[in-house]
Amino acid sequence: MAENERQLTVSAPVIDVTTDPVQGDAPPADPAALAASWLPEPDEDRMPMTLSTIDEDGYPRARTVLLTEFDGERLYFHTDAESRKVADLAANPRVALTLLWPAFTRQMVVQGIAERAGDAEIARAYELRSPYLRQLAWQNTADFAARSLAEREAEWARFRAAHPKPEQPAGWVGFAVRPHRYLFWTSHPDAASRRLEFVRSADGWTRHLLAG
Repeated sequence: MAENERQLTVSAPVIDVTTDPVQGDAPPADPAALAASWLPEPDEDRMPMTLSTIDEDGYPRARTVLLTEFDGERLYFHTDAESRKVADLAANPRVALTLLWPAFTRQMVVQGIAERAGDAEIARAYELRSPYLRQLAWQNTADFAARSLAEREAEWARFRAAHPKPEQPAGWVGFAVRPHRYLFWTSHPDAASRRLEFVRSADGWTRHLLAG
């Protein structure tokens, strides 16, 4: 498996609707614990998720990033400080994160506020990245994208030969999203699916069951 694929593999979960927290008759009260039970462990493969921000014209802008970590309270992702997503977050830190499991068995949507992660966390996250993703942090630029295919492949090979384990670039940053709202969905082969929503308030989490 290629280095860029190694952190993108997530198996489809087996859903037992009799015990599933969304489909079952006793929905859980703690959304963070439910999220932790769904998400990969810190030493397992990274999971892709759709990050949605609001652009300068007020339109939603979506792209796929990797969920770097879930610490039991916040979800982390990392990116280039010069990217459009960082500019969006500087103007409006409200985001949505959408995670979809293979075979459309589960989906989790998180709405919350994104804040810059600390330097130590950013460095630790970079250290755990594959060689491909380390190099991507250096070369995933607009200038690189504008080159021809042959030029991009040649430059990529030169950089990889010169830097087998690239150090963290100065412009690589991380964000932590503190959820305001969780929305969990699971499939059901023999009945209508449904969603389990949690909304944070000053008194804690309010839970609702919604149509799927």
